Order: sequence, then structure tokens, then C-alpha cells
Amino acid sequence: MSKIILTGDRPTGRLHVGHYAGSLKRRVELQNSGEYEKIFIMIADAQALTDNFENPEKVRQNIIEVALDYLSVGLDPKMSTLFIQSQIPELTELSFYYMNLVTVSRLQRNPTVKAEIQMRNFEASIPAGFLCYPISQAADITAFKATTVPVGDDQLPMIEQTREIVRRFNTIYAETLVEPEALLPENEACMRLPGTDGKAKMSKSLGNCIYLADTPEEVQKKIMSMYTDPLHVRVEDPGRVDGNAVFTYLDAFCREEHLERYLPEYRNLEELKAHYQRGGLGDVKLKKLLNKIIQEELEPIRARRKEYEKDIASVYDILKAGSLRAREEAAKTLDEVKKAMKINYFDDLTLLEKQSQMYHNN
Repeated sequence: MSKIILTGDRPTGRLHVGHYAGSLKRRVELQNSGEYEKIFIMIADAQALTDNFENPEKVRQNIIEVALDYLSVGLDPKMSTLFIQSQIPELTELSFYYMNLVTVSRLQRNPTVKAEIQMRNFEASIPAGFLCYPISQAADITAFKATTVPVGDDQLPMIEQTREIVRRFNTIYAETLVEPEALLPENEACMRLPGTDGKAKMSKSLGNCIYLADTPEEVQKKIMSMYTDPLHVRVEDPGRVDGNAVFTYLDAFCREEHLERYLPEYRNLEELKAHYQRGGLGDVKLKKLLNKIIQEELEPIRARRKEYEKDIASVYDILKAGSLRAREEAAKTLDEVKKAMKINYFDDLTLLEKQSQMYHNN
């Protein structure tokens, strides 16, 4: 079986270093590995509208921002198909058919959906489109026969629900859909970077994100004001590593060669942590190290973005071409689904022959 990847992001804002550490960097590595026959990367605007339906302009304006972020990190449209979800109507039709395979109570039990409902205060009035988010995601994954879906651990319940839908469809109708596997980040720290304020999640509204498009000055300002250990008041005080945002970022980004260049007195990150825990290591020194590492990581991304920003029309051409390719793939799967469900009336010549013969004999 061919190895195929499907992944993507909701265009509700510019992408930040949490997206980069958690998924974007890995996507580029997977793209360049040569292990996958096809890679589909979706800008999930239709899903974004499930909780932004009253503000479609927010989604519309961020299409280009996400596309620029994709291209700037190194996703290559010659190797990966970049497309816009809403431009593939076959996904909507697949979602409609899959709705018959899932109960409302099962959707409500989905841990990811429950958490998202609570976060958005939807408990009293849940939009139907939002509740059906897992079904839409199943359509996205199965339309391209994805074998692999890179996700964070918070998305595992969504992948499991897709697998349930696939098994149920294949059992009722015919072996048609591919059951996907989740691919988690190899570095546990990359799964979910906290905000610069130490809060569990980066959020544009909280102003605690380091964006891929931030200037060097903006990045430095955010890092130097980063949350550490509130009890680590003086340099000589012992400090806590757990829950310290600076160390979480260092876990995600720092490599031994960084220490060789910037703090050669430490052989590895564990020695740095041990020094901080016993006291005698200041927060400013740590933040300066992190700033150098993040700036080094973001510099080529910024440079590529500036080049693409010179010709926005070409970026839209990339998305249009990718959407056309994606639609061709999704249409093939939809044809197979309709055939399995026996609703391909005008394509099934045997149906016409049988019914003609039946009425002729009568």
C-alpha cells in the first residue's frame, strides 16, 4: 500500500513556534524523507468556520498568512500538495454520507470535542457543524486515502473516530476506505509548547505567541519577558525546571551544538538544568541562550517568507493548482464510496440492464 500523509491547520491566525515545533518542522522532514508517495497539506478553512461563522473575514484574511508560513518553513509545492479545504466540495459530500455511521452521543463523548466545546463556551448551544467536526475530519483523511496523519496527542481521539468510521463503512458496504495511523512528534516537548506567559496554550488573544513571521526584535522582546520560576528571585536561589517555559522551549529546540556555540561550559541540557536547580544560574542567561537558538531557527524562515511576499499572486497560484490536484484525488474516492453504497445510478450499467430486463419480462 502507498504511504500517504494528510495534515493541515485552521487559518484563524498566523502560525507560531508551537505549530513549528509540534508539526511544521516534522512535515518538512517527512516531505524530504522520500518515504511517502503523496503528501496533502490542507488549509482547513471550512473547519475554521464552524466556530468563526460570524466572522468569515478572519478566516479569509488568514488563508494567505498560513500559506506563507507553509512555504517559508520549507514545504515545497512540487513535493507536497497545498490546498484549501473549502475548494474541495467532495469532502462535504463524504461528510454527509459518514453522518449516518456516527451517533450524536458518540460525537459528544469524543474527548477532543468535549474539551473544545468547554473552551469555546458552547455547552448551552453547540453549533451542529462544530459537533460534526470529527466527521468532517474523517472525510478529509479518507478522501485522500491517507495512511499517516501527523498529530499531537490531543488529536488522538479524532483519529480513533476516523478509524471507527472507516471500519463501519467497510463492514456495511465494501472494503473501500483506508484506516489511518496517527504519527506523534518524536520530541515530547514539541507536542504542546506553552505560551510565553507559562499558560498551557499559545493564544493570539492572550498575546503569548512567538510567531514565525515576528521580527528579530519582537522575538527577543517576547523571550526576555518569558515566564520562568516565580520563586527564583536571585541568581543563587535554586530554580524549578518543571513548569518553567524557558526550559520547555529549550527541550524542544536546544541541541548539543547550540551549547557548544553559545554556552560551551555545559556539555548538554541536563547539566544546564542541574545548575539551575541547585542555584547560581540566572534567568537572563537562560533567556539569552534561548533567544540565540530561536533566532537561528527562524532566520531562514523569515528570509524565505520575504521572497514569497514579493509575489502574492504566485502563492495563490500554488494554492489553486494544489486544490485542483486535491479535488481530483477526492473525486476518485467519492466515486468509489458511491459505488460501494450503490448510489452510482448513472454509472452502473448493470443496474440499467437488470431493471430493463425485469420490466421487459413483465
